[in-house]
Amino acid sequence: MGNGATRTAVGPIAFVAVDQRDGNPLVRDELAHRFLPAGVRPLVALTRFRPVRRWLINATERKMPGIWASTLCRKCYIDDRFADAVRAGVEAVVILGAGFDTRAHRRPDPHRTRVYEVDLPENIDRKRKLLRGRLGESVALVPVDLESGELPAALSAHGYRPEQPTLFIAEAVTPYMAGESVRAMFEFLASAAAGSRLVCTFLRESFLDGTSLRGGEALHEEYVVRRKLWRFGLDPERIGDFLAGYGWRQVEQLGPQEYADRYLAPAGRSMPVAALETAVYAEKR
Repeated sequence: MGNGATRTAVGPIAFVAVDQRDGNPLVRDELAHRFLPAGVRPLVALTRFRPVRRWLINATERKMPGIWASTLCRKCYIDDRFADAVRAGVEAVVILGAGFDTRAHRRPDPHRTRVYEVDLPENIDRKRKLLRGRLGESVALVPVDLESGELPAALSAHGYRPEQPTLFIAEAVTPYMAGESVRAMFEFLASAAAGSRLVCTFLRESFLDGTSLRGGEALHEEYVVRRKLWRFGLDPERIGDFLAGYGWRQVEQLGPQEYADRYLAPAGRSMPVAALETAVYAEKR
């Protein structure tokens, strides 16, 4: 996935860090600030003042309409599915492309369920340094490039057993992968134990090919055309069939309206939500 994908790990956690300055953050995360670059920390500290926070959000939204809310809402949704899986007794959680998210440390059972955080070696090294003393025995950091074909061996080397009912999380991962690498990853997921669960986000194919940008012209120009970082997308109507081909049954999909109804409205937030990706929850047949 390369250095370009490595650098994109900072953006989402920066959104979370800024949201902590709100009186009612959508995602509560006391560790997010640790991952901010030194040059960004003073600005984020100033966002405790509402006018500064609004200025920063609005400046971001002018370039990337709806990206702020969509990033926070997808984290809320995945956190909910994480909590559901823990209550249902899943034995392991595998977070594919974990980035700098700290979901393993804000979960409902900080010591019981084993969590495997998979990401590029550069991100894993930085995470290990920044969370020194906070990882504990229940979190395994697994350094591997998801496009290398070495995922099964890397997980096994860190103690993962494929016969365990597992929650797999792939948040904002598949867009950065080539199509053949996505399919190879799902070949691995096809061997998951019965009772396993999956929550994954997919970029809309119509955005990727430029036929329906939905206000995301600047994002398309930067991530698809110029930097060529986003490479894989699916039509939401075909995601269910795609998953079924690997033995997974789609349970639900969430898009902008569902995010707004489920997370923004109850929090009293009125923000646009980008229509660039779809969140999907599935269960292993």
